[in-house]
Amino acid sequence: MTLPLTGERTVPGIAEENYWFRRHEAAYLHLIGHCADAVVLEAGCGEGYGAQLIRTVARRVIALDYDELTSRHVSQAYPRLDVLRGNLATLPLRDGSVDVVANLQVIEHLWDQEGFLAECRRVLRPGGKLIVTTPNRLTFSPGQDTPLNPFHTRELAPSELDEMLRDAGFRVDELTGLRHGRRLDTLLNGQIINAQVEVALSGAPWPAELKEAVESVTVRDFDITPDDMDGCLDLVAVAVRA
Repeated sequence: MTLPLTGERTVPGIAEENYWFRRHEAAYLHLIGHCADAVVLEAGCGEGYGAQLIRTVARRVIALDYDELTSRHVSQAYPRLDVLRGNLATLPLRDGSVDVVANLQVIEHLWDQEGFLAECRRVLRPGGKLIVTTPNRLTFSPGQDTPLNPFHTRELAPSELDEMLRDAGFRVDELTGLRHGRRLDTLLNGQIINAQVEVALSGAPWPAELKEAVESVTVRDFDITPDDMDGCLDLVAVAVRA
């Protein structure tokens, strides 16, 4: 079963999606060490590639998604995962039942972000970790009151994510930012994101130069550092349940 491209999630193995897939994969690889030998809940697993990557180091991975088609796909494509279908507003797990909650590129889709974080704290054991990535509002929808992505309900700036995690009862151990490395800063004159957006909006065929550039992107083309947080592309946080 192949999941349709809706614009709400990225999937592996599609040339035109490679930039976004590798950008997300880079964050998973940066955070995966926090999942070693752990019971991990991926809350909002999407296509499942991230949960499968986490499973290479984790003791158990529970892949949770609300969408029925998505859940069926994950069950078939990644049999080593324990797949659950459920609402992130009320996580279908017992109190203190997991070591790590992974929530990558999901919180911006939720209407009740504070309620979701309270649920994450509930299902985590004391000292358990919440790992989060989300687009940086300051660069993803600059100068906008409403997110440019129609699937996003609320995007966060670095200080907003930090404050929200602390208010939810977490200690923030890491708040860093994902950004382009040197090669991506020069590829297509630094316009690889804008060029993809223009093609998507116009519906025109992909120019050969753009397709070649997008296909060439690897996880090594992204850096994750605490420098210039307001200017990063994605926020990357590790928070500990107090």
